[in-house]
Amino acid sequence: MNAEPEPETRPAPEAERAPEAEPAPEETVHATGAVSAPGPDGQPRKVSRRFPLFTRDTARPEGGGRAASGDAPAPARQWPLLSVASVVGLGLLLTALDVFRVGTMLVGVALIGGAVLRWALPDVGMLAVRSRFTDMVTYGALGVAIVLLAMMAQPHPWLEIPFLDDTLHFTIDS
Repeated sequence: MNAEPEPETRPAPEAERAPEAEPAPEETVHATGAVSAPGPDGQPRKVSRRFPLFTRDTARPEGGGRAASGDAPAPARQWPLLSVASVVGLGLLLTALDVFRVGTMLVGVALIGGAVLRWALPDVGMLAVRSRFTDMVTYGALGVAIVLLAMMAQPHPWLEIPFLDDTLHFTIDS
């Protein structure tokens, strides 16, 4: 057997290496007018005000921007949501501390306040879930329902609606 030693492979010294291709300077793309996200070729696409035939992504809800500037800290940018959530949290705490009626009414009032904020402010941050109309109707209807149910809760209801009492007796008696 005539075994020859394998030649050693060492990296070439810096002077002997072939010059590598330098990266091309990045091109800056300037678009005028309304543009959308970049297309498949990396160039910005012109947008139209017409609805597309095929939906490619999900639109942000109107009013879904920041409620404060980007320089503000995160809690300040989401103050509408935090205010509604704080009042709901206080209502739940009162409910847990056995002040049921007041705590539950506070939850309903917080939702009604969310509907008012959604109506009055152009940007409400993460309080915007769907369209302005849908959010207002949903927050308002749930808030009013919770407040009314809290006022009608037993024992000693603050609000008595006679036809509901008759309906309940009719369904139980027959």
